[in-house]
Amino acid sequence: MKKTRFLRLAAVPATLLSLGLLSGAAQAKTLVYCSEGSPENFTPALNTTGTSFDTIRGVFDKLTAFKRGSTEVVPGLAESWTISPDGKTYTFKLRAGVKFHSVPGFKATRDFNADDVVWSFERQWKADHPYAKVSGGKFDYFADMGLKDDLVAVEKVDPLTVKLVFKRPNATMLANLAMEFASIQSAEYADALAKQNKKEQFDQVPVGTGPFNFVMYQKDAVIRYKANKDYFGEKALVDDLVFAITPDPTARYSKLKAGECHFAAYPRPADLPEMQKDPALKVISAPGMNIAYWAFNTQKPPLDKKDVRLALSMAVDKAAILKDVYLGAGLPAKNFIPPTLMGYNDAIKDVPFDPAKAKELLAKSGLKLPLEIDLWYMPVQRPYNPNAKRIAEMMQSDLAKVGVNAKLVSYEWGEYRKRLQQGEHMTGMMGWTGDNGDPDNFFFLHGCDAARAGGQNLAKWCHKGFDDKLEQARALTDNKARAKLYSEMQQIEHDEVPDFKIAHGVVFEVMRKEVTGYKQSPFGSHLFNGVDLK
Repeated sequence: MKKTRFLRLAAVPATLLSLGLLSGAAQAKTLVYCSEGSPENFTPALNTTGTSFDTIRGVFDKLTAFKRGSTEVVPGLAESWTISPDGKTYTFKLRAGVKFHSVPGFKATRDFNADDVVWSFERQWKADHPYAKVSGGKFDYFADMGLKDDLVAVEKVDPLTVKLVFKRPNATMLANLAMEFASIQSAEYADALAKQNKKEQFDQVPVGTGPFNFVMYQKDAVIRYKANKDYFGEKALVDDLVFAITPDPTARYSKLKAGECHFAAYPRPADLPEMQKDPALKVISAPGMNIAYWAFNTQKPPLDKKDVRLALSMAVDKAAILKDVYLGAGLPAKNFIPPTLMGYNDAIKDVPFDPAKAKELLAKSGLKLPLEIDLWYMPVQRPYNPNAKRIAEMMQSDLAKVGVNAKLVSYEWGEYRKRLQQGEHMTGMMGWTGDNGDPDNFFFLHGCDAARAGGQNLAKWCHKGFDDKLEQARALTDNKARAKLYSEMQQIEHDEVPDFKIAHGVVFEVMRKEVTGYKQSPFGSHLFNGVDLK
């Protein structure tokens, strides 16, 4: 066996070889990503977590796209567009000759066209759509971003032209349409499965137009993709892409060192010094466009009282959390948006750590102590939170000192998120990494649309003044005017205390030295087209 051929196989996990994933393709380049969790499904419209989105980012395209490694909006499946003078109508000219992937039992007979765009949006919008209730039929992102209420029409003008009409202008719309929920799927594939009475397969075996074609998924173990040689955009430079699902960060590090994977995200801060010294590894980092927070369910007494929420906030030693858990990989957060975004209000003073004042506020509220609450913590590591369980334990200890008994609660990641969105918690930890580079993409998480059961406003907090400014800002194209509204909204958030803001995480990612061409995303996403192995 030639030396070069041997080296390519040496970097592939033995488990993958034993699964026969590389059978007949010994000379193929295979990039292995040690991912942190399993997907809920393979349809972006149904998901809200980065873990699930990562598994389909390379499979699907949207009308617009973000230039890899930046927040710049560029053409995607739409090669160009025009916006009406009133800002309510977007007309997209679609690319010709774009091919859909093939999967076992399905091979497309036509190219991508306007029918696929209409189908993809109407599934999330119209209750009578033939796939509206398939796989649970919950399209939370579409609703939370306001499209469910604001969309007036999705019209096919001709096979390569589509028109989206909205009730009101929205300055963030082109960026919103580059987000994962707006991925375009194959209407022909959906029709073929419906005729076979196999609709559920649509969300588990994805067919897209992206740089990688889905091959197979072994639950909680491995996902395999192959390069789409017909891709219209920046092509995959490797032949195969493998997600080796590895929830434990220590195990991910071990696999990196052993050459069993080429790339891993969410390293433990404590491991970074050793990683940075290893000549076989490359550590990259960037300020995170993110926020870690502890949400108070304002619909559950006594958390409907602002003084109680403020007391819980004052009881927690944020500086100790940053020191002991983030280990230099986080900045204390006082606002919901990170300092790098337009409209950041630096004049706001953070809630102080003041246990004596916390006790005073609790006594003033008339509550019988000890107060019993729950404190939900995430079961996974995220760019904004390296160890939610440890943070929860520190919070629990701080709260006990002011007469609050916090019961720690957690679930499997998908179940955790769903239960939080339904509002089952009293208090719960979560975080957010921006999807489109606009402050609106953070503030919508406190909007009234997202406060419904199933929505992503985990504080279930609806403030008319805040919501009015949110809507006003979306309708403006003047960024100075938008920034002023966002600054005022941060003051409202601060004064009303719907949550305790913990940190903005610095995002670290680790790869083997042979990986070239990777660009760190400001959104914390992982894209592997354009990435090669030396």
